[in-house]
Amino acid sequence: MTQPPVILASTSAYRAALLRRLLDTFTQEAPGTDEAPVGGEAPANRAARLAEAKARAVAAANPGSVVIGSDQVADLNGTVLDKPGTAHAAHTQLEASSGQEVIFHTAVCVIDTQGQAHVHVDETRVRFRTLSHGDITRYVERERPLDCAGSFKCEGLGISLFERIANVDPTALVGLPLIATSHLLRSAGIALP
Repeated sequence: MTQPPVILASTSAYRAALLRRLLDTFTQEAPGTDEAPVGGEAPANRAARLAEAKARAVAAANPGSVVIGSDQVADLNGTVLDKPGTAHAAHTQLEASSGQEVIFHTAVCVIDTQGQAHVHVDETRVRFRTLSHGDITRYVERERPLDCAGSFKCEGLGISLFERIANVDPTALVGLPLIATSHLLRSAGIALP
């Protein structure tokens, strides 16, 4: 039996690299969704809403496909840490995170061929060690984490910024929780081991 095409509703190289661990064949499409925050929305709810919005946007243009959307929201004591975009903003985020716990809510949504949405939100707690100005400057200059929520790449040198990470699925912190994604893909009829 032929499986339906799978589309990752993202242009993220990080999410694509993770998904390649599960699937040999899939395509990527930019969802083009509005990612503006909604007033009073909890970080986990924001991640779930955006993951589903991204998946639905791509699924609408690709009937008969299985579509995966994902989003990650970093929460520092109630403040959302978006992608910094600049070295200065990354430095500011890391200064604020120094010695603190940041909660990352990583949502995945799989839209099956019937258009049903299945959503899971994974939570990762990251405790940053106390970072000096020099630690932060060296890190930002070396890794340039400007496109990462929270201003670090845990799969790279960013791991040196932490005291500990607590989660169920280590891939969630990179941007796509593969344990939940595997379950949702199997539920959508995609054969995985």
